[in-house]
Amino acid sequence: MGDLELLLPGEADVLVRELCSFPLREMGSGGWNQQHENLEKLNMQAILDATASQGEPIQELLVTHRKIPTLVEELIAVEMWKQKVFPVLCRLEDFKPQNTFPIYMVLHHEASIVNLLETVFFHKEVCESAEDTVLDLVDYCHRKLTILVARSGHGGSPEEEESQYSTPMKELQKQAELMEFEITLKALSVLRYITDCVDSLSLSALSRMLSTHNLPCLLVELLEHSPWSRREGGKLQQFEGGCWQTVAPSEQQKLSKLDGQVWIALYNLLLSPEARARYCLTSFAKGQLLKLRAFLTDTLLDQLPILADLQGFLAHLALTEPQPPKKDLVLEQVPEIWERLERENRGKWHCLQGVPSQALGEAWKDLCPGSPGRQSKVKAAMPEGRLPRPYEPVRECP
Repeated sequence: MGDLELLLPGEADVLVRELCSFPLREMGSGGWNQQHENLEKLNMQAILDATASQGEPIQELLVTHRKIPTLVEELIAVEMWKQKVFPVLCRLEDFKPQNTFPIYMVLHHEASIVNLLETVFFHKEVCESAEDTVLDLVDYCHRKLTILVARSGHGGSPEEEESQYSTPMKELQKQAELMEFEITLKALSVLRYITDCVDSLSLSALSRMLSTHNLPCLLVELLEHSPWSRREGGKLQQFEGGCWQTVAPSEQQKLSKLDGQVWIALYNLLLSPEARARYCLTSFAKGQLLKLRAFLTDTLLDQLPILADLQGFLAHLALTEPQPPKKDLVLEQVPEIWERLERENRGKWHCLQGVPSQALGEAWKDLCPGSPGRQSKVKAAMPEGRLPRPYEPVRECP
């Protein structure tokens, strides 16, 4: 692996071979914790290899052993745990663990996986090796970006405060919010790398991005709100490297990495022949896309010259009539991981919190001992006796 080695020769191959999908009820178990540790090692080695530009064996191993679908399933499983189980733990009045680090590890698992995917998805063969799970990954990225847009309309990113939290669980909730913001930004980069492969994606994946989710319009919203930028005390700050950094006046016209990711994704989705043939430019889509003309300044075009083609596309779009919505009957694949996990665990959410007892300590083990009294307390913590449904949206550059 070159000069920068975290893993010994052959060790990475063993770790990749051993990657597997864990049921939700085993999240936090001994085997799950070991895999989380292995993922952290693979993640760090992949970053070191990419930084040194010395070949990327982790990416090659993931493709060779067909482990990208496994990572996607693990990513969606921990996302579901965060939405279905973690909120209930936070609402239980008598759940007061002194050590919340094991729960933090479960929350951090999503960030570890999405960071690894961001590193390796730069290579097109990785996207192709995702096979049918690319549909699930597109849906995952869409969920994260809609959260990012919604958050930008309600005060932007969460702030990291110095104040003392009243309980360890409340502090953990705050850490989870901060982590979620970083995860959404990673998901944006993953989505951009997926759009680099529009020429080799299935028709179902293209339809999912362009028709089901209308990603071009969502990306326009991101450019408008720019949730990774803010003004504090009259100074421009941008979120980069896991923290907010003040931008020097001489650098404020420089294109940020995240803005660049959005522009390249828009370029891929609007100008590639495969995507143009599938995207229906309705009156709504036309109105949203024409907002981009205000951002296409000479300074931006100097930094990203390929956007001149996008500028020409928008000039032509302004003169054309919008298309009526398509009503064709189309048979296509749909994502299945989220639905399958929901189906397998339907009616069991109130018990899942107590399953990984060894990993999450005695306090978590006692959450669901099977007594009707305790389970009634768990159900009482849920709105209308159930957990909230998944988030429903309101309708680096090379």
